[in-house]
Amino acid sequence: MIEAPQSFVTRQECDKVAFQHGFRRPHGETDGWRRYSSTTAQGSIWLASGDAGWMLAIDHAGVVAEIGIEPAEVNGPGLSRFRFGPLGTLYASMPRVYELAISLPDAPLREFLQRTRDLPKETEAERLLVQRVGQSVFRERLMKYWQGRCPLTGIDHPALLRASHIQPWRDCETDEARLDVHNGLLLSALWDAAFDGGLVTFDDNGHPQFSAELGERAVLALAYERPLRLTDQHRAFLEWHRTRVFQTSEQHLC
Repeated sequence: MIEAPQSFVTRQECDKVAFQHGFRRPHGETDGWRRYSSTTAQGSIWLASGDAGWMLAIDHAGVVAEIGIEPAEVNGPGLSRFRFGPLGTLYASMPRVYELAISLPDAPLREFLQRTRDLPKETEAERLLVQRVGQSVFRERLMKYWQGRCPLTGIDHPALLRASHIQPWRDCETDEARLDVHNGLLLSALWDAAFDGGLVTFDDNGHPQFSAELGERAVLALAYERPLRLTDQHRAFLEWHRTRVFQTSEQHLC
């Protein structure tokens, strides 16, 4: 059973959870679910408490698809509801909710359009400036999406991380594709160099494929802890990379 209306203590805890994780715009309570939105993230969340513990509802399809938590059979608002039990478990999951909400599906594009709205784009130099703004936005959102670390190696020092476009900026037909976080990997510098140069790509399960042009020592240097965690959107861009960029002759599989 959902506590409805929320008690003062429950309401205060809901406010703290939401406010500390980027959802600082309260919109009242309905049937025990307190709604919040954000000026920086898309969609709304709802928080509630009941006999089974704390609960979260989400209306952002991208967050629901990638949060990695099984929805609960609970009636309520949003597209899906999630049960967390103790309050600490809810706190532990909220950073990922916000990271996804500011990255999916088109939040980077909207920020890019806002930041470049008044910039001239007539000359080559002016277009390069616009591109640098876009690449800066892209890196910022990839850092959030990949949680500030290379998903292959676990390296988390920002100076050693590169925002790697799968389909390069120049080859994208639209700004939507250029700023789509699914068109990017946050790779350590060595992996980025190999990927950008077509010396390595990834299969649909996230495992690296190495070009025959790489020597044994180079392959050994490209060590990794785990395969990439991919969505279908990543796989579509990687298909382009395998076909157009990767040096396929006598490739080595890993």
